[in-house]
Amino acid sequence: MQVNTEKAGQSRSATLFEQASALIPGGVNSPVRAFRGVGGTPVFIRSAHGPYMTDADGKRYVDYIGSWGPMILGHAHPEVLAAIRSVIERGTSFGAPTELEVEIAELIVSLVPSVEKVRMVSSGTEATMAAIRVARGFTGRRKIIKFVGCYHGHGDAFLVKAGSGVATLGLPDSPGVPLDVSQLTITVPYNDLAAVEAAFAAYPDDIAAVIVEPVVGNMGCVIPKPGYLQGLRDLTRQHGAVLIFDEVMTGFRLARGGAQELYGVTPDMTCLGKVMGGGLPAAAYGGRADIMDCVAPAGPVYQAGTLSGNPVAMTAGLTTLRLLQQPGVYETLERQAKKVSEGLLKLIHKAGHAATLNRVGSMFTIFFTADEVTDWDSASKSDTALFSRFFHAMLREGVYLPPSQYEAAFMGLAHVDEVVEVTLAAAERALDKLS
Repeated sequence: MQVNTEKAGQSRSATLFEQASALIPGGVNSPVRAFRGVGGTPVFIRSAHGPYMTDADGKRYVDYIGSWGPMILGHAHPEVLAAIRSVIERGTSFGAPTELEVEIAELIVSLVPSVEKVRMVSSGTEATMAAIRVARGFTGRRKIIKFVGCYHGHGDAFLVKAGSGVATLGLPDSPGVPLDVSQLTITVPYNDLAAVEAAFAAYPDDIAAVIVEPVVGNMGCVIPKPGYLQGLRDLTRQHGAVLIFDEVMTGFRLARGGAQELYGVTPDMTCLGKVMGGGLPAAAYGGRADIMDCVAPAGPVYQAGTLSGNPVAMTAGLTTLRLLQQPGVYETLERQAKKVSEGLLKLIHKAGHAATLNRVGSMFTIFFTADEVTDWDSASKSDTALFSRFFHAMLREGVYLPPSQYEAAFMGLAHVDEVVEVTLAAAERALDKLS
């Protein structure tokens, strides 16, 4: 079916969105892309290179989404593209083991402190769903603890007081999740160890796992308080529960070994995705060998996937992870993210708006609130109307920020000084027009 001719004065993105809305639920294939959190018509992207994306009308934007995290090297990195071109000449999917799977497994085990064995899957949701099943199988228990505002994908067990697109849409829970499933999920506030202690006191022998984003990205970037992650480690060990770090977002981004390396806290299991796929659909879950040996065919806990370990995705991921081993990578990400995020905050304050910055490494959020943001309650007090105005003003100036107050922005190695300067100049113009 061909796209309809644009109406007079209508952008090609608007035309595409009209057609998409008749064919795809909400016109998009993932809810946050629909701009419901900021209003307006989503921008349809034609291409991307380095730190830039170009839309269907030919307008170029500095990109601070990075495909929601994976594009840490920048879009269309030449070495990643060359590796992909090379491997597809040999076939795109086999349904049988490949040497590439062994190579990337070896690299992940060498980098991530908690991972002794690892299983490849195709999405972060798949990884978290499998990790919970394995934790239940390993412990023989039913319940899990998750944190209000943390998002672990669209599995039934996780759509209880979730963040990300669920928060943006104002849906605290999703229809279609049976009550008897949601009752197995205990939700407590993030950064509140006393609440976790109370949950263990209430269900001392029935909590299989605690799953947490060690640095939250899905209610905006929210940072763990000092001692919080270690407190979770101590409580889960004390009560015989599995501690799962959902590092789909933070893995290989905050440090080579992820947030667990950065904070010095080793969980029992880890979920990975985004960066490890190099822009293609790839994810993984792994952990202690005794836990992972429960997974079929080594053990009785079943999990499988037609495209798990796909050679094209493994190639993109392996190439990306190897490039991230180069000296100075994470120091560069830290320096550039500090420049742009603190520069934006300074300009927002100069324009007379209340705002606070949360940043860890190359992921950050500027919340339009004067208060410290440490959990969902404090994040939800942000001025979302002002954020929406700022988002659209920046979009008009050629800077593409996450289209929700409750999403983290991502930097990459392609965001060099010149790009940071372009961003800050655009922000100054945008804020002038907001006043």
